[in-house]
Amino acid sequence: MNYFTVSTPVKASFIEKRSEFIGHIAPVQTNEEAVDFINSVKAEHRKAKHNVYAYILRENNISRYSDDGEPQGTAGVPVLDVLQKRGLTDICVVVTRYFGGILLGGGGLVRAYSHAASLACDAAHIMNMCLCHRIIISAGYTMYGKISYILPAYDTITVSSDFGQSVSLEILVLSEKLQPLIKELTEITNGTAEIEDLEELYEDFSSVK
Repeated sequence: MNYFTVSTPVKASFIEKRSEFIGHIAPVQTNEEAVDFINSVKAEHRKAKHNVYAYILRENNISRYSDDGEPQGTAGVPVLDVLQKRGLTDICVVVTRYFGGILLGGGGLVRAYSHAASLACDAAHIMNMCLCHRIIISAGYTMYGKISYILPAYDTITVSSDFGQSVSLEILVLSEKLQPLIKELTEITNGTAEIEDLEELYEDFSSVK
């Protein structure tokens, strides 16, 4: 089962009727990491009138939000709604508002906080985290052409290549494609390829089209 999150913290901002809205987004995996990120943004923007947040975690299927002083339902919920509609998890967004003196009204606040959250999401690199295996394929040089030819058909990602006495390729392969790949590797190399399964883990497959 794959999931979508972001790679690194980023931020984006815009101004609406003199109020500045700054959307901060970061990858988080635990409640503690989310709280730490929220507190770091609050510390950075102590003079801001509001630091609204929302976060979603895979761990215990947690989702939380705060309006941080804005009228109920006009800030935290819209931010959370953006994350849910984009299918993001292990994610935290904090929207900082520097009040410009002009009231936006309930609808205006909803649109502004949604827009700030969307800008932050747009600025981030979205990762498609898939369950996969990290394996090492070792074979003779005469087999390298055959092996490299079939790998794209299995949507693999090459982590590293070592051309020593033999060819050694460290690759990532989706868990559901591991056994079919091993079967074909065994067939095309007449059983001469050595395949070592190092671990099963989640990795970013957003570069694989």
